[in-house]
Amino acid sequence: MATTVGTSNDFGKLIENFILLEHDAIAAYDETAKRLEDVARRAKVEDFRQDHLRHLQDLKELATRHGATVPGEGDMKEILTTGKVKLADMVGGDGAILKAMATNENDTISAYQHAVDNAAVPESEKELFRRGLSDEQRHKSWMDSEAAAA
Repeated sequence: MATTVGTSNDFGKLIENFILLEHDAIAAYDETAKRLEDVARRAKVEDFRQDHLRHLQDLKELATRHGATVPGEGDMKEILTTGKVKLADMVGGDGAILKAMATNENDTISAYQHAVDNAAVPESEKELFRRGLSDEQRHKSWMDSEAAAA
């Protein structure tokens, strides 16, 4: 499912949508960490979860600077991001769980790429989105590799 996060012409709304996205991502990482059997994979997922917590903090600070709304939790998409992980666990163990998480990463990569390319994002704020994009690409690459190895 393609995401529209990062495409808004309203910078405040764009920030709000990213905060929701990060809450949803953190919930999916929590679910993944609970379900992975391999201890090393679980530790790596916890590291990636810390990246998302940092993204969330950075976005909250950005929201404060720009007067944007700061949602306190995720939205209905959280059901999809965590549901994929739960279903994958039922049918296939660590490899399936990581494949499910990789599909979640596709959305976050798209969202951060949209923001980097979006003219509504002030140039002075684009570095935050570039860092997020780099993190998400690194997460996805690792998940793809580990899913294939599982």
